[in-house]
Amino acid sequence: MKRITTFTGFFLLLSSVIFSQTYSNRAEGHQSQPYRIPDNVKRIVFLGNSITYAGNYIVDIETYLKMRYPEKQYEIINVGLPSETVSDLSETGHAGGRFPRPDLHERLERVMTKIKPDLVIATYGMNDGIYMPFDEERFQKYKDGIRWLDDEVAKYGAGIIYVTPPVYDERKGEAYANVLDLYSDWLLSCRYSLGWNVIDTHWPMKKYLEDRRLIDSSFRYAEDGIHPDKTGHFIMAKQILLYLGEPEIAEADDMKSALSKYNNGDEVYTLIQERQKMMKDAWLTYTGHLRPGMNTGLPIDEALQKYQEMEKLINLQISGE
Repeated sequence: MKRITTFTGFFLLLSSVIFSQTYSNRAEGHQSQPYRIPDNVKRIVFLGNSITYAGNYIVDIETYLKMRYPEKQYEIINVGLPSETVSDLSETGHAGGRFPRPDLHERLERVMTKIKPDLVIATYGMNDGIYMPFDEERFQKYKDGIRWLDDEVAKYGAGIIYVTPPVYDERKGEAYANVLDLYSDWLLSCRYSLGWNVIDTHWPMKKYLEDRRLIDSSFRYAEDGIHPDKTGHFIMAKQILLYLGEPEIAEADDMKSALSKYNNGDEVYTLIQERQKMMKDAWLTYTGHLRPGMNTGLPIDEALQKYQEMEKLINLQISGE
């Protein structure tokens, strides 16, 4: 065995030991005490990077909650921004040198003041290590960014739930896969050290990936090792819903089975997917950002009018009329 001569090496070794001892518990999605969405919560904002912007897991969550609690009238808003970090880091030559990674610090105030969310659900980490091997300074920047986010959201009187970063496929690079293991473990530790609400998607995704590869060695969530397919997004949605106190989702293998007992589930899913696609671009345009190459959304008043029109169609499908 190689001699460990640095604190970083010791930290990595310790992490691997902890992982081997507790992996099965974490990977089964043991999410601690379920979080009950307070009755006064109406607007729920999802923050994150390109995985959040893609939004499949948000569509899954909104559809499930809409079918189960049509009376709640949650407004679920996706303002995920591709390439974004909370660490204010960007690798040299990002996007072919066209632009540095956008940083949440630049736009959070506008998101909070223009949208006025009651609850924020934030998923960061995938981009925050900038796809490099573990480094103490980069790790500290990620931790500082998350702590800053917590302080800022609290200033606006909103609640916040953190989500561990999705898994990075180790076949694309074991070093960075390990970085996200460490970032996820730190965020999970904040449940106990800081009393934060933290949902674990990372370890359940990792276990599912490894289990599937025992059956099919070619299985993967993503071509690039980063952006999960519908299966990966469903695992994320499932863990978030379990944390939100929806134990029935545990038996579902996909959204089709999750919605199977409801009338017109597929139709509602399609409508919500279409509406989310429209609204995320409208909200991003309205709140503003510095990332080039994004779609220009509808003016927010026009988008909100269309939102309400689609809400009527969704409710008609749910009621079976």
